[in-house]
Amino acid sequence: MTTAEDLKERVAEFPYWYHRIELPDGVVTPGWAPLNRDMYRIPADLTGKSVLDVGAWDGYWTFEALRRGARRVLAVDDFSDFLSSLAETDRRGWATFDFCRDALGYGQDRCQRQEMSVYDIGAERLGRFDVVFFFGTLYHLRHPLLALELLSAVCDAEIFVESAILDDYSPYRGGLGQGYSGGQMLAEFYPDNQYGNNHSNWWVPTLHCLAHMVRAAGFDDVQAWKLTDKPTRVTQCRGFARGSKTNPRAGPPETPPGGASADPGEARRGRHR
Repeated sequence: MTTAEDLKERVAEFPYWYHRIELPDGVVTPGWAPLNRDMYRIPADLTGKSVLDVGAWDGYWTFEALRRGARRVLAVDDFSDFLSSLAETDRRGWATFDFCRDALGYGQDRCQRQEMSVYDIGAERLGRFDVVFFFGTLYHLRHPLLALELLSAVCDAEIFVESAILDDYSPYRGGLGQGYSGGQMLAEFYPDNQYGNNHSNWWVPTLHCLAHMVRAAGFDDVQAWKLTDKPTRVTQCRGFARGSKTNPRAGPPETPPGGASADPGEARRGRHR
């Protein structure tokens, strides 16, 4: 029988934890909790849903989806982000995920994981999903809109996207408090380590741009909001977008869809429910 002390000893064996995950017997991994988790507005009830968690890392949102009743969750990661300072030997692939999955008692039939690039995601390989989580990943991609289109092609209902945003911070405009607060439709490109001293950061959009990227990928109803209204540090400069489909099998549209959320002002403000 595994005791709390056994779990603590196993947790301590891993050199780095990104996610703060609650395990049995009050044991908690020493990672970070998601910024303003309640502001993600993920449905409390995911009963019967299939979920794709892209950029899963230690698996916080994978296990949270299961806790909320998802019938199947597939976690995907390619382990390409080392946070500008993390040694490659300190990121142990799926080891932390597998440890948490076992500790939480989830079977591999319901809680699955696969190492792959977001650009290799497709329905023939992975099947289809009701819900897609895409957190902390978009700005690490050289081709973020392509990634959203590929995710749209396997998503039947809703996508939830969390990303760094430029509304309150731009390294090119002077830093914190010097972003694009007027609802501009733009994204900045970082060919080196201009954003966060991290070479794996490529593009960061404004919130307005993020919302319309999700819409352009095939989600005809989009709401977007900041996770922190008045950020005081760069790590708080994050935005969130929720996109849903009225046509479950819709993919990227050839022309912009109609509807109220197609209005630029509406997408900028976000329609909160």
